[in-house]
Formats: sequence, structure tokens, C-alpha cells
Amino acid sequence: MKHAILIALLALGVPAAAQADCWVEYKAKQDSPLRLHYGIVRLPGVCPDMAAVAAQLRPRLSSGGWQLLNVVRLSQDAPGQKQRANAGEYYLRY
Repeated sequence: MKHAILIALLALGVPAAAQADCWVEYKAKQDSPLRLHYGIVRLPGVCPDMAAVAAQLRPRLSSGGWQLLNVVRLSQDAPGQKQRANAGEYYLRY
């Protein structure tokens, strides 16, 4: 009986863990004229290290003419209302 309960709990928990996303806060810029923005992107799965995140983010941003300045924060938790408001149009844009 204990094994059946344990298996059921594991079965319920595994899909939730597999769906975890990595939320990335970053800063980017454009030159001529200088423009800056703060944005948030979602990467599927568990957060890799900062260097791997930056490598994934650079091509996304450059497609829009932006250059990554730095990765501010990585989190497995979805951003709050204040963070989404701060990102504005750059929330989940890239």
C-alpha cells in the first residue's frame, strides 16, 4: 500500500517538475541612437548557468537589433507583477 501511494505521488510530481521553466531577466542595448531595455524571457527547463543563458539569449536579441549587456537574474519562479510591469513590451518578447 505504501508503495502504491509513493508511486502515485511521484507520478503526479514528475510532470510538474518537467514543466519548470527558467525565467531570465536581462539588460540589452542598441547603438545609434543609444537605447536600453530591461526584459524577461522564459527558457524551457531548468536554468543553466549564466554563460549558457547568455549564449542562448544573444542570437534572440540580435535578431531584433539588440546587444545583450548582462543577465541580471535567473529564477525558476515566474516573475511578479512588478517585474512584468518593469519589462513592459520586452516581457517575453524574445
